[in-house]
Formats: sequence, structure tokens, C-alpha cells
Amino acid sequence: MIRKKIAFFVAFLLIVAMLLTLSLNSYTQDKESSVTIGSGADYNPEINPLDFSTKIDNKYFPLIPGTAFIYDGTSEKGQEHTEMVVTGKTKQILGVTCVVVEDTVMVDGQIIEQTLDWYAQDKNGNVWYFGEDSKEYKDGKVIDTEGSWEAGIKGAKPGIVMEVDPKIGDSYRQEYYKGEAEDMADILSLSEPASVKYGSFADCLKTRDYTPLEPDIIENKYFAPGIGEVLITLEKGGTERMELTAIKTEVIK
Repeated sequence: MIRKKIAFFVAFLLIVAMLLTLSLNSYTQDKESSVTIGSGADYNPEINPLDFSTKIDNKYFPLIPGTAFIYDGTSEKGQEHTEMVVTGKTKQILGVTCVVVEDTVMVDGQIIEQTLDWYAQDKNGNVWYFGEDSKEYKDGKVIDTEGSWEAGIKGAKPGIVMEVDPKIGDSYRQEYYKGEAEDMADILSLSEPASVKYGSFADCLKTRDYTPLEPDIIENKYFAPGIGEVLITLEKGGTERMELTAIKTEVIK
């Protein structure tokens, strides 16, 4: 009788140990999947629609429908004004319901670009980028759609635009559509100061954003907790500076 009890207890401990190992492996895989580069052809993120939500509350990249982020600054083209509006619209991509964000860029009062970006947040809190519909304008007419892509079409693949738990040294793909969209980012700091018209922040996440398609241009982006992107500067390729000047709410799009 005692031997049977001992054998049962040992078997119980083995089962518990196996379950803990499987759980740990699953957790590790989930966490590691948030930091991924690959050489392009071997970059193959696994997308399970059940793992995603339109509720995007990542502290560095919150997207609440009805919110408009206003940015102003200078570029080589002139005085630039950008409005990024989180719409109430959604789009299905690879079975994932994505939030539609409308981005309008104006230079000296004239629209030069309009983009619809598609985002979703995974169960761990990472924000993924599933593509964009980009239109370049001149004199009020569309002249180019270069840079447009949608995950799942012609080999295009989604990427992460913001990790849930970023760490200095992390590198990840934000998108992948060979020859068209290959943006990547590195985490440089978690406590970077930034002062813009909207306010001053002492603990920003700072990234280096780059693409092999434009090797002469490197951006630095600053994200304030609870706010999102507050500043963009050029580390290489110019003197452009775009800063957050206002946030509006209850914007209907």
C-alpha cells in the first residue's frame, strides 16, 4: 500500500514538472517572438488571429479610437504638419482585425501624402503593423503609391512596431515586403529626455529606425509612456525634426 502511494506521488510530481516545463517553454517562445529580425527570406512570424485584439493599450503606443496626434516641424521640403488620427474603422488582414489609422502629411499647407496604417495588439501586449495604403500627392492628385503593402499579399509580412517589454539592445522588424517596406528598429534607451511643444518628458523610449532600402537615412524616435510618439529626429541624412504639438480627442473618422 505504501509503495503504491509512493509510486502515485512520484508520478504526480513528474506530471507537475512536465506541465511547468511546457508552460515555461511557451512563455519563453511568446516573449522571444517579440524580438525578431531574420534576413528577410527566413523571417516568418506566426500569426494566430485569436491572439490579436483591436484594443491597443501598449503604454508606448496607445491607439484609442477618436484620438488625433498633431505633429509639426521642418523638413527639406518645408514646414511640415502631420495629423495621425486613430479611426473607428477596422480592416481584416490574415484573419486579424486591425485598427485603421489615418496619417495626413502637409507641407506649406498642401497635402503631399495620405496613408492608412493597420495595427493590432497581440495577447502579450506587442503592437503589430500589418501594412499600409499610401498615396503621394502633387497639386491635389495622386502621383504615386510606392510603399503600400498588405501582410499576406505578394510575400509581405507583418512586424512589430512596439514591444510590450522593450529592453536596450532589442532589434526587430517593423514590416517586410521585399524591396518596398523593410523598416527595422533598435532600442537605444528607456530613460531619454525629450522636450516638445506638447510637454517635457524625462523617461522616453528612444529607438533607432532604419531600412536597407535607404541606407543614408536613420531616424531617432522618442515615445513617452501613456502618450506615444512625441519626437522624431534624424540621426543621419538631414536635420528634420517633427514634434508632438497637440492631442485631440473625440475626433470622428
